[in-house]
Amino acid sequence: MEYYSLNRYLQDAFGEKLYKIAVNAGFTCPNRDGTLGTRGCIFCSGSGSGDFAEAPSLSVTEQIEKGKARVEKKFRGSRYIAYFQAFTNTYAPVSHLRELFTEAIRHPDIAVLSVATRPDCLPDEVIALLAELNREKPVWVELGLQTIHEKTAEYIRRGYLLPVYDDAVRRLKEARLSVITHVILGLPGETPEMMKDTVRHVVQISETYENKQLAAPDGIKLQLLHVLEGTDLAAAYRNGEFEVMTLDRYTKLVCECLALLPQHFVVHRMTGDGPKRLLIAPQWSADKKRVLNSLNTAIRTYEPDA
Repeated sequence: MEYYSLNRYLQDAFGEKLYKIAVNAGFTCPNRDGTLGTRGCIFCSGSGSGDFAEAPSLSVTEQIEKGKARVEKKFRGSRYIAYFQAFTNTYAPVSHLRELFTEAIRHPDIAVLSVATRPDCLPDEVIALLAELNREKPVWVELGLQTIHEKTAEYIRRGYLLPVYDDAVRRLKEARLSVITHVILGLPGETPEMMKDTVRHVVQISETYENKQLAAPDGIKLQLLHVLEGTDLAAAYRNGEFEVMTLDRYTKLVCECLALLPQHFVVHRMTGDGPKRLLIAPQWSADKKRVLNSLNTAIRTYEPDA
């Protein structure tokens, strides 16, 4: 089975691999500051997915330079993606966002600005700013959807309804911005068919608002559910409320999800890394080499069920 990997897209668009540098700008989230709640999503660690970023006390430029130095021995390319990853990266006044994003995008070694956020934190003025920066260098907007199923969304405390995501995609595409959607595979109570329904919806919404003038095609991140220490999900797991997937089950599901994607859809991730110091389950996910080898073998030999 063939799919459009991020590495292949980067070669097509930039002629080389780009290394992603995580930036922590010290944002919070409406699920944590009391607007929607204070406990965050049920699976979210205290760092808000920014476990691999530099300290937020550093400037954007300092974080980029430290990120470059950290990977210089294993990365032979010359350009990078500035990835605003931790918490909700449009949850601030637009004047502050302009300062941060402009500093990143104008760094000479940054080729792409990638901004992770929530669909309910994209007012029109923020989208206008991102569209303005997109005329300077490519801007990717990463939306944390996780699931289309409202019962699951309520359980994980996502904090918004599905039409909010659909509308955010529409407005981003109208502004000629590329959308990367995050989907979690293995959420409690979901069957494989439910998870595939989420992938189908991501594709359908993207194609509904398809814009041929995008700087990059839309994409998806398939994320394995990790149970991390210090989260409410960890307590539910220890209470026996759900089971995590086996590696074999996960690789089969990823193949089935990839088979649902159109050829132009970029696959930005097929699994994900939980910090080993916090990881409770599944422990097999800590062996990244084994996971990637299993995925690549499964994809190469995949044949859909009759």
